Amino acid sequence: MAITTVKSGETWAAGDLYESYVGRWSRAVAQAFLPWLDVPASSRWLDVGCGTGALTETILARSQPAAVVGVDLSPDFIAHARAHVASPLATFEVGNAQILALQGPRFEAAVSALVLNFLPEPGLAARAMAGRVHPGGRVAACVWDYRGQMELMRYFWDAAIALDPAAGALDEGLRFPLCQPDPLQALFADAGLVDVEVRALDVPTVLRDFDDYWSPFLAGNFPAPAYAMSLGGEARLALRERLRSTLPTAADGSIALVARAWAVRGTVHSTAT
Repeated sequence: MAITTVKSGETWAAGDLYESYVGRWSRAVAQAFLPWLDVPASSRWLDVGCGTGALTETILARSQPAAVVGVDLSPDFIAHARAHVASPLATFEVGNAQILALQGPRFEAAVSALVLNFLPEPGLAARAMAGRVHPGGRVAACVWDYRGQMELMRYFWDAAIALDPAAGALDEGLRFPLCQPDPLQALFADAGLVDVEVRALDVPTVLRDFDDYWSPFLAGNFPAPAYAMSLGGEARLALRERLRSTLPTAADGSIALVARAWAVRGTVHSTAT
C-alpha cells in the first residue's frame, strides 16, 4: 500500500520543516474535518498521504477507531509519524496512493488530507481509496483553498507576483485548479462515489509576529519557501518587506489570518463489491 509520487520538483520530506510551515494548521483543519465525516466508532481507517501523522493523530483522539493505517510516499514523513504518534492502534507504511492494492482488508473510512492536488493523477487515488472501503463506507479528502482563503500562502504569492510576475507560474492557486468545490465534486463522482458533498473548513491562523510568519519560508523545501530561497538577497529582502507591509498586523505585532480548506466526502455505493 502507499501514496503516490508527487509532481516533479516538489520535495515533501523533512517532517519537522513541514510542521513549522503548515503542519500546525493542518492539525486545526483535521479537528474541523473529522466531525463532518460522521464515521462510527470502532471503524478501521485508511489515512492516504498521512504525512507527519496529523490526521491520524486526530482520528485517534476524536473518533474512537479500531485501527488507523497511514500511508505516504515519503520515508521521512513516515519516520516522523512513527516517532510522534504513539498508539498501538496506528501503523504507518511507505507507499503510493495511486496504486493502493485492492486485495487485503477493507476499511470503513478512507481519508486524505491536503495532498490530492500534488498527485499526478488524483482520480486514480480517489478510485483506489474507494476500492479499499466497504460498501456504505466513507471516502473523504480536503485540500487547501490556495486561490482564496488559505491566506498564509495567498499573501505570499500575491506579494511575490507583484514584484516578479514570473512567480505566477509557481502559484499554487493557479497550478492546482482541483482545489475548488466543483472539481472536487466531480473527482469523487467520477470515482463512483455517491452522496458527494463539499464544504469549506475555515480555521484561524494567528501568528505571534512577522518572524513567526516569515521564518518557515526560509526552509526552502516546499513550493513557496523554495521560491523565496531561490531569490537573491536583495530580491528576498524586497519580498519580505512587501509582506511586512501588506499582512494584517495588530498593535501587539500578531497577525490573524484564515486557513481555508475545501473538504469533500462521498459514500461507497451499497451495491459495490
